[in-house]
Amino acid sequence: MTHLLLTATVTPSEQNSSRKSGWETAMAKDILGEAGLHFDELNKLRVLDPEVTQQTIELKEECKDFVDKIGQFQKIVGGLIELVDQLAKEAENEKMKAIGARNLLKSIAKQREAQQQQLQALIAEKKMQLER
Repeated sequence: MTHLLLTATVTPSEQNSSRKSGWETAMAKDILGEAGLHFDELNKLRVLDPEVTQQTIELKEECKDFVDKIGQFQKIVGGLIELVDQLAKEAENEKMKAIGARNLLKSIAKQREAQQQQLQALIAEKKMQLER
């Protein structure tokens, strides 16, 4: 690991020379940048590049929005599933009612057939009695 020690001595003539101090500041920033250290907008020393930090913050916010939207989606899908389950139960109930009605209709038809046969047998018996 490389350790950098920066020392600067400023003479009165250098204080008046903004050009030279600007160059020295830029050079110091370049050296720190190469070492992976950067200054933020408040001139605080940071390990991450300010641009990377900003992108990280934006990504974090986008991820939070995405998670919120996924949560809303899950609520909507949960409601839809409940609704579909309820409709399926209602459809099953109606199906059972229809099957019951069909079976009742078949049994009524069989009862009528049996009743018709009984009446025909009774008619045949009465005819025989009449013929005697």
